[in-house]
Amino acid sequence: MRAAAFVGAALLLVSAVAQGAPDPPTLHLDVKRARLDNGLRVVMLVDHATPTVAIDVVYDVGARNEERGRAGFAHLFEHMMFQGSRNVARGEHARLVSALGGVLDGMTCADHTTYFDLLPSSELALGIWLEADRMKSLDVSKASFENQRAVVKEEYRKRIDGTAYAPAWLRLAELVFQGYWPYEHAGIGSMRDLDAAQLEWVRSFHDAYYAPNNAVISIAGDFDEAECLALLKRHFGDARPQPNVPRHDPPGIVEQTAPRSATLEDPRAKLPAVLSGWMIPAAAEPDHQALELAAMILGDGESSRLHRVLVRERSVAIEAGARVNGQRGPDVFELDVKLASGARVEQVTKLVDAQLAELARAGPSDEEMRKLRNRMRARFLFGLQSNLARASRLAELELHRGDASVVNAELEKYLAVTKDDVKRVVTKYLTSARRSTVEVKPGEKS
Repeated sequence: MRAAAFVGAALLLVSAVAQGAPDPPTLHLDVKRARLDNGLRVVMLVDHATPTVAIDVVYDVGARNEERGRAGFAHLFEHMMFQGSRNVARGEHARLVSALGGVLDGMTCADHTTYFDLLPSSELALGIWLEADRMKSLDVSKASFENQRAVVKEEYRKRIDGTAYAPAWLRLAELVFQGYWPYEHAGIGSMRDLDAAQLEWVRSFHDAYYAPNNAVISIAGDFDEAECLALLKRHFGDARPQPNVPRHDPPGIVEQTAPRSATLEDPRAKLPAVLSGWMIPAAAEPDHQALELAAMILGDGESSRLHRVLVRERSVAIEAGARVNGQRGPDVFELDVKLASGARVEQVTKLVDAQLAELARAGPSDEEMRKLRNRMRARFLFGLQSNLARASRLAELELHRGDASVVNAELEKYLAVTKDDVKRVVTKYLTSARRSTVEVKPGEKS
């Protein structure tokens, strides 16, 4: 479907739902999949409406693959991937893309590492060649390594040490996933582990994980499928697969049977806050959709229950939100409240607990379910509006679910969730015994 038609259909669908019309038909993306002889998985989605092409390469390695003592190494390595390769000097990748009006970036999360390039459609060959060259021949010097280690350490100072409430979120993850290393530790790492990192680790990390059989390349936009596949075979075809990709599978998770809590003083925080978390099933599990809707009911936007009660009606908080992270698994249901000046933690906690209990008892109202379905349609449709968004989503689905074409069934899963489903998952997963809580107290700045 052309992009203009896609957006127009999205607007019509959302409008029809808002006016109470019967459920409209959902969109279908013509996803094509292939696999090269060396194991590289390929996803393609053609759209000739706009003269751009998005290339998204996702490697099956993230913070969850890190060994103890090497926390943050996947993120450090992401920075190293921009330091040049055999045929591309340091900084040249970014210069070439930017000179053509394109954009590029990289991102590391717990579950994977991704690199993307958005280019004019005439530069498809350049984008593929650039990504292939750094997969096959990353060039890492000691000077570049030391430079990027310093960059990541400075990023840690700004994002963690210098950001209010950030240490509390890290502490919450430690409590929720206590004993389960893949999600228990922070993906950004620690100063101690960054100081201990060695250049040899970078090179071995690249050899172990940055191989075609441990990656997905997704391309969306204005291109010809046959030409694209020929380019992929030409530039990626000689990349050597890794027969023994390391797998770090720690022992299974022990079910939490009692509440966990911690208190932190945060010199950057101006107001107290309470963060809560519950371990929930992986993003691909059946109960996850109902838990996502529960999070939206409780804390997504000004019409949510927590915002209405805590912020508007009782004025005991300035912010209240809830969300799920969407992790490969297990996932986490998070809830946070920033208290208003003079409010008491005990008072706010009781009000939050009352909202959780009411949702478990009665479930959502018919009006809430109608609004949820409208918002899920809009979120799904507009979330796939751009070539870059589509390339990214398809790459992640291919990596995590094994088939990018499941995108066409995603929306229907949310629309199939019932009020009883929401009641059931809140009752089952969001219990006091399975809850972890971090209380943040404003501290004095040193």
